Amino acid sequence: MEDYVYIDGKKYRRGYTTGSCAAAASKASVHMLLTNKKIESINIDTPKGVPLTLDVKNIELENNKATCSIVKDGGDDIDATHGMDIFAEAEFIDREDEEVIVTGGKGVGVVTKKGLSVEVGKSAINPVPMRMIRSEVSKILGEDNKFLPKDKSLKITISAPRGEEIAQKTFNPRLGIIGGISILGTTGIVEPMSEEGWKKSLSIEMEMKKAQGLDKIILVPGNHGEEFIRESLQIDMKYCVRMSNFVGYMLSEARRIGFKKILMAGHIGKFIKISAGIFNTHSKVCDARSEIMISNLALMGADLEFLKEINQCVTTEGAVEIIDKSEYTDVYNILCNKCKQRTEQYLHNEVEVEFYMFRMDKSLLGKSDKADLLMEEFR
Repeated sequence: MEDYVYIDGKKYRRGYTTGSCAAAASKASVHMLLTNKKIESINIDTPKGVPLTLDVKNIELENNKATCSIVKDGGDDIDATHGMDIFAEAEFIDREDEEVIVTGGKGVGVVTKKGLSVEVGKSAINPVPMRMIRSEVSKILGEDNKFLPKDKSLKITISAPRGEEIAQKTFNPRLGIIGGISILGTTGIVEPMSEEGWKKSLSIEMEMKKAQGLDKIILVPGNHGEEFIRESLQIDMKYCVRMSNFVGYMLSEARRIGFKKILMAGHIGKFIKISAGIFNTHSKVCDARSEIMISNLALMGADLEFLKEINQCVTTEGAVEIIDKSEYTDVYNILCNKCKQRTEQYLHNEVEVEFYMFRMDKSLLGKSDKADLLMEEFR
């Protein structure tokens, strides 16, 4: 993969995620622990299929311990974690139940509320970075961990010394993640793009599909939506276009280009906003998820104590866990039908639109009344 992308004639540099940093630092520290020799760089693979060679910094070697860091580089898509050192410390400890233990240290947050992809009480190392760490370390330990000393476990501690300070510039405090940053990234690579350039590239993709003879389209926010379309609905991905948070823009463009039928599939955290007529779903633009959920549950007759419990949830996933145990599970279908109504109004009833809504594990939560009928047209 090229190190740069070009958008509207401008050059933008790609970067890599905190998850890639943690995986690289882990692999490097384990390598140095086993060899007792310092290394200057380390190679890793990313979920995107892009290999990285990263510089190894801040090396410390002791008898039974090795520590190093990788500097986070967001490319030209700079965020709060850009320039941070992400450390990994590898050490041998007396054998425990797991041969390889991965945990968070100083500056890596701890999850305190339900609804995230990491269990309460665990370090905020998201599932994909955790898999990356384990995969890269396994390459050093060999098949069946044959290079792991007998009667020992390998403990890897991920830390970010400035993490607690930097986390105040992120959404972690609002999500109930305390004490530091999260280790994130679903592809391992940060793709820079200006908002206008991003929108134009999405329009071009839709125009190409129209030119290929498609008269209907599927819009999803991102990776999770694509996985739901491919794995749960089993629809040909040729119809699918990512819209990111630009819901209103993409709907208007789809109408302009000439699509008459649109199937939309997304996580409840994004689509609940559409049900209230919010057509840019980025949290910096609007975040009324809790208020929307509570108002719809109240209209269904939910009592005050139940609504207060929902109000305490920091994510829609947390609310889903509570609602799933209640008599109000039809709220998901209600939200989908409201998404449909709001969207058709937005498009002046010129385009047929149906909705699917899912939870983080990609299982179906709700759908608009005629979603299945439209979905069959894509098969």
